[in-house]
Amino acid sequence: MGSIGTNGTERPESLSGYYEEADTGYKITEERLGTPRRLRVVMVGAGASGLNMARHMELHMENYELMIYEKNADVGGTWYENKYPGCACDIPSHNYQFTWESNPNWSNFYSTSQEILKYFKGIADKYALYKYIKLNHYVQDAKWDEEAGIWNVKVKDNTTGAIVEDWGHIFINGCGILNNWKWPSIPGLKSFEGALIHSAAWDDSHNLNGKDVAVLGCGSSGVQIIPTIQPDVKSLTTFIRTPTWITAGFAQNHAGPGGSNFAFSDKQKQEFRDDPKKYLEYRKSIESELNHRFKLVIMGSQEQEEARLFSINEMKTKLGYDNRLAKAMIPDFGVACRRPTPGNGYLESLTADNVRVVIDHIQEVVPEGIKLTTGEILKIDAFICATGFDISFFPRFKVTGRNGTVLSEQWADKPEAYFSVATNNFPNYFMFLGPNSPVGHGSVLPIIEHNTKYFINFMKKIQTQNIKTVSPKVEAIRDFNIHITEFMKRTAWATPCRSWFKNGTVDGPIVALHPGGRIHWFHMLTDIRYEDFDFTYMTNNRFQYLGDGFSTKETVGKDNAWYFDDPEEGYRPY
Repeated sequence: MGSIGTNGTERPESLSGYYEEADTGYKITEERLGTPRRLRVVMVGAGASGLNMARHMELHMENYELMIYEKNADVGGTWYENKYPGCACDIPSHNYQFTWESNPNWSNFYSTSQEILKYFKGIADKYALYKYIKLNHYVQDAKWDEEAGIWNVKVKDNTTGAIVEDWGHIFINGCGILNNWKWPSIPGLKSFEGALIHSAAWDDSHNLNGKDVAVLGCGSSGVQIIPTIQPDVKSLTTFIRTPTWITAGFAQNHAGPGGSNFAFSDKQKQEFRDDPKKYLEYRKSIESELNHRFKLVIMGSQEQEEARLFSINEMKTKLGYDNRLAKAMIPDFGVACRRPTPGNGYLESLTADNVRVVIDHIQEVVPEGIKLTTGEILKIDAFICATGFDISFFPRFKVTGRNGTVLSEQWADKPEAYFSVATNNFPNYFMFLGPNSPVGHGSVLPIIEHNTKYFINFMKKIQTQNIKTVSPKVEAIRDFNIHITEFMKRTAWATPCRSWFKNGTVDGPIVALHPGGRIHWFHMLTDIRYEDFDFTYMTNNRFQYLGDGFSTKETVGKDNAWYFDDPEEGYRPY
């Protein structure tokens, strides 16, 4: 007798004897074609991916169990964790929402983290998704059991310290990309006697009013923090280690002047509420513009040149034509090599009287502040590190697959996945936003929705065709990554810039982005290439799932002549 899982399903110790077999070695099962077997799914992360997965498994699957483990005290993922001053989304609000749960009441064109978190928590409440989620539970270890065809998972209850053991036929990683933050590698960093703060672990108890503050980092977090705190601090020092494009890069035709944020009026919100068709047209017009922006990623394109000239002019104007700042801030690499940000108020804040932009390198951190390579010591009260995340794509916990293969070791040099969703040596393991997904432009939420459809369709195949394990073929991953490497040469992403797209390197492999636009990726995932996967089955005969000769499509009360209704149904779309 196997042990019992969290939801009461018996853990299979072995799959031999799954069906009673006659002496001849084969027996027809008394089940209809299409009958789903019980499937237990364990997922990590109750951010947008976890919520979307829970909702759509409920809508589109039968005979399953789902357990989502979330390390935080509530749902929301990155929007629960990131609370730094000015934290907001750089995607228009009306497109940073699920297509199936529109919200006509967003306050601003670009939403704050608090409002986005409220949106996700509202979804969890409205659709009763908390029943699938264990909060304050930190996954510590996941190990594949080849004989049983399951993942064994160890989870720590953060409230009690107890270790919980669970298992699943399917293991899904929904941890997110920008999740595992890291301190910068600066000598003496921990010797600083003032307030040492990372943007991704913000403590609201910090009071920066009237203080001397330094900010390291000019990515999206730093760009949002600096103009927010600048009016309140005594002095603000920011370090420009690498230039970055500050430009109205996303839906600039719909944003305010120069890509600025703006508040929606009560009248506009009411119009969105009263006219769903008009609201959908507005959302689609923004989404269409976001998708068209991929053209500027191609080096040598007219769109890339137009974006470069536009951005140079905008940046110089906002910097007050300060030649020193312009030289330090305006890149010589392609627009979109780093993810562009509208940077509302950022460039203007750099010209304020209490702001100093330092282009000299940091030698070390000392107890009283920061020592530059020039020998100057900057005395400060607080040091904010907006220095990003580890983008290695394997989770913080140990994942052990076939033959003892450890994911972090397999991906030590470079993470390589199949279509960003799976990798070899790790059967029944699926990833949201894995290596080389289309996160370089546009909203991530439609990406998550397409991931979910792919996974659910795959799991329904596993349920109804006696599949024990599924794993992408090594040669399929090899061929896909050869294509990625060659395609990236034509993009702005490959120009020399330090970017999280390259895991913080200047000229390393582009591990975070898909070789194409979002529409290209959506199209690619629409038709699952099962031929690129290795399958094992629950029994010796792969066709035993055909069962007793009847189909679930002919259940009493169902229309068993549906194919008369639409003779064109079933042709694969292009």
